[in-house]
Amino acid sequence: MSRLFMFEKPLGMRDTLPELHEAKAKVRGSIEKEMKQWGFQFIETPALEYYETVGTASAILDQQLFKLLDQQGHTLVLRPDMTAPIARVAASKLFKDQVPLRLAYSANVYRAQQREGGRPAEFEQIGVECIGDESVSADGEMISLAISSLKKAGLEQFQLSVGHVGFVNELFVQILGTEERARELTKFLYEKNYVGYREHVKALPLSSIDSQRLLAFLELRGGPEVINKASELIENGKGRAALDELKLLWDIIEDFGESSRIKFDLTIVSHMSYYTGILFEVYAGMVGFPIGNGGRYDKLLEKFGKTTGATGFAIRLDRLLESLGNLGEPEPVTCILFSPERRKEAYQLSAQRREDGERVILQDISAVRNLDACSNAFANVVYLVGKEGVQ
Repeated sequence: MSRLFMFEKPLGMRDTLPELHEAKAKVRGSIEKEMKQWGFQFIETPALEYYETVGTASAILDQQLFKLLDQQGHTLVLRPDMTAPIARVAASKLFKDQVPLRLAYSANVYRAQQREGGRPAEFEQIGVECIGDESVSADGEMISLAISSLKKAGLEQFQLSVGHVGFVNELFVQILGTEERARELTKFLYEKNYVGYREHVKALPLSSIDSQRLLAFLELRGGPEVINKASELIENGKGRAALDELKLLWDIIEDFGESSRIKFDLTIVSHMSYYTGILFEVYAGMVGFPIGNGGRYDKLLEKFGKTTGATGFAIRLDRLLESLGNLGEPEPVTCILFSPERRKEAYQLSAQRREDGERVILQDISAVRNLDACSNAFANVVYLVGKEGVQ
């Protein structure tokens, strides 16, 4: 083995050490419990999928896919997201009676990185998909469940930004004339390059009124008053359906009692091209990227032969843990240090304490080189050394 690679990992891969693993399991458990309380059923899909189906349906950029060939020569991908695999399962096996499905997952996804920059190529998402419900109520349920899940995980300071892909597309096509020109301008939005957006708009051969409409669009952030401002930018009533959905969504979130957690930001778009309607991002603490995101993707299941509405969200566990900051104290562990003649007694004592819910390590004292360091590593130490009956 080359010493150069002895301790190295592939670009973007991470080791999860015990303390972080424990914290992640605790947070994941809290969120899973909440999702189950809301009636969502957990599902697992394979890490490997066919490129021709899930790979192309996922909307992750092709250069970010990990590809390999199976023995038959088929191109496979490591799943880059969970929405497309669940859409595949739902379309092929589950969505039979037109009854809305509520599915959940917790799984690692894989997206290749061109350079390090602190961005992981493998990370865990926990999320839900509501398939077969085209109502704004379902969008409201997703946002409310996301809020509830984060609160159960112990997160206090966070905010959701809510937008609508349909409104952005309608406004841009209305002013720019073609889908291609609209996509060119939209690219600045998902890069959050607002300076580049303004420069691009100013360079376009538009009337001063249309240029002003596109520049005023960047200011569409805030509470329900944003809906009225947005409607002033739309001509001939087109795009109003999207704004009506956002107005209804606000009322739904108010009924859930969580309107203080959300704000409208109509500049939100996503690199996930399958989003078709309401979408949202979750921001918290000092984390510079969204810790979660979701939205409506009514066209995705068509790629698997079904026509129905769908919406969902995913939370990035690594970013959530970063925003939580203090991982909390690990659960205390007792160490029973025993000499060989007290081994049976040590085994019996450890079994009894474990039955009582205690975490217990058994350690043969003859194998310990630094007794002080070993003793200091545990919350409680029991010595079973020498004569039986003496602790």
